[in-house]
Amino acid sequence: MACICSSKPEAVHADWPEVRVVATPEAVFADASIDLVVIATSNESHFPLAKAALLAGKHVVVDKPCAVTLAQTDELLATALQQNRVLTVFQNRRFDADFLALQQVLASGQLGRVVHVESHFDRYRPTVPSRWREENLPGSGLWFDLGAHLVDQLVQLFGPPDAVQVDLAVQRAGAQVNDWFHAQLKFESRHPGLRVILHGSALVPELGPRWTVHGTEGTFIKYGLDPQEDALKTGCRPQLTALQDWGKDPKVGQVVRHEVMGAGEGSAQRVVRAAPDVPGNYLLYYSQLRDHLAEHEPIHVSPEQVRIVMAVLTLGEQSAREGRFLAL
Repeated sequence: MACICSSKPEAVHADWPEVRVVATPEAVFADASIDLVVIATSNESHFPLAKAALLAGKHVVVDKPCAVTLAQTDELLATALQQNRVLTVFQNRRFDADFLALQQVLASGQLGRVVHVESHFDRYRPTVPSRWREENLPGSGLWFDLGAHLVDQLVQLFGPPDAVQVDLAVQRAGAQVNDWFHAQLKFESRHPGLRVILHGSALVPELGPRWTVHGTEGTFIKYGLDPQEDALKTGCRPQLTALQDWGKDPKVGQVVRHEVMGAGEGSAQRVVRAAPDVPGNYLLYYSQLRDHLAEHEPIHVSPEQVRIVMAVLTLGEQSAREGRFLAL
């Protein structure tokens, strides 16, 4: 890490004492020794900062969502193409333990043809914190925050949806932006009959399943969130010498099937097996990006994927205003 841009150098040095701190983004963009800029600022600042970095000849990683409108995202992607630079989005939850396990379950064929998916990202945070994410600003609210993760995961599994319907609500006292969303996605052209529900809420005292995936031959069910975010918030850092202990999920998912155990009718029995115990690893995002920049390996979060996720998010906002399904 070459430097961190912050107006609070003391706070940065408390966690990263050896890292240089600069006061302005312009100082970063002017530093010829810096090849890659990571933008983890408020959503409405993503577009101007990312465009300035690209025009300065830097590769850019933007925290999700890429920008606050599809038009801004398209402009950034066009600028990156013109500058022959990489613009990508930090979709770290592709490396959640539960998502990696689900990918293996689907690849194994144990569920048969998938017909119904529910992906919940629920929390219990009844008090509205004082932070930009909770202010009435472009790109704020739970749909652009957690919804961006869920949409990206579903696009990874099944490709772009055909149509989207989203309902947004403000439920907590004092909340300024949506803190509840419920999205329905249709994937009819690629996966006939498949219906997907994405749900997020800040007012869920008793959490249900994180994933429920039904297929013609079985169900995948998973409780609990990947542990990496909570570990990072408490100050833990992944150690390269002990990665086998990082991202290990204490709540492994289950695969439930009805399997024939003998001859004749009524011989099928409910069989429950543990899903693959796959540790999460957010470090893989940056190692894959390094391989792309240094060795021209395929980029993990491609421009096409960046645009699809942004299209679904913005279409979801329009759907919530109009109260109907909208085609992608």
